[in-house]
Amino acid sequence: MPYPIDVAPEVADALAAGRPVVALETTIITHGMPWPANVETALAVEDAIRAGGAVPATMAIMKGRPRAGLTRAEIEALGLATDVVKASRRDLAVLMARGLDGATTVAGTMLLAAMAGVRVFVTGGLGGVHRGAERSMDVSADLTELARTPVAVVCAGVKSILDVGLTLEVLETQGVPVVGYGTDRFPAFYVPDSGYAAPARADSPAEAAAIVRAQLDLGLGGCVIANPIPADQALEGAMIEAAITATLAEADRQGVRGKDITPFVLAELNRRTEGRSLAANVALVAHNARLGAAIAVALAQSGSALPR
Repeated sequence: MPYPIDVAPEVADALAAGRPVVALETTIITHGMPWPANVETALAVEDAIRAGGAVPATMAIMKGRPRAGLTRAEIEALGLATDVVKASRRDLAVLMARGLDGATTVAGTMLLAAMAGVRVFVTGGLGGVHRGAERSMDVSADLTELARTPVAVVCAGVKSILDVGLTLEVLETQGVPVVGYGTDRFPAFYVPDSGYAAPARADSPAEAAAIVRAQLDLGLGGCVIANPIPADQALEGAMIEAAITATLAEADRQGVRGKDITPFVLAELNRRTEGRSLAANVALVAHNARLGAAIAVALAQSGSALPR
């Protein structure tokens, strides 16, 4: 039986014709940014992907139905809603059974993208191992999803609030290729250099697409294309680290845990940095969208990467 996912006509037509399609998440709309920046960013990212020659496929659960491709009105409705569930792999069946709305995380978006046949996904930052995970065991489902779901994730590395070193260790253990785009350093969202090396490097969309194609041909799950935020839009490292440390301490004091931690921290960081973190977030998502579209175009033009 086909997967229970509704694919928008524009997306279905592109997939049937072998044209490039790029998946997008929706937690950035419901949990990542305040209104109206959330909707403005989501629509701008869709426009950037179209300008790059690809078709955007924004993923969500709408009234219990997994969706690949949303209308402008649906995106705006999500941006104004206050009761949308943050939907990862574990949440999809419950949302479907109860007919609820869900905004997909990285893991949830990857899963729906794979169901629809979309192989490139653009997001802001990847989830990972949280600081203090040796006590909390808070490790994002994004990492295990990457190990088993054949979708390339174009991102600005991992969110700066995470333990970058441990996240890279888990990705290695899970067998996930991590490729720095135009850099030998692994980025960390607001800053282009996390202090850790990128395990591999690609310097063009075609080179990145070749790695993605080989990973798909081998049937080995997903991969990470880590695209650093442009230097002129990055935040100063010591400043953002101080804000993160203070914000995490406040989250701990208030008992914020689990899936609530990221939206709490993003909102608090925006307050503490007087809007600079939000501006950087918007800039890096648009930057990733342009690269994701270029990789999707190159991937659509490529054949198998493996010798026959």
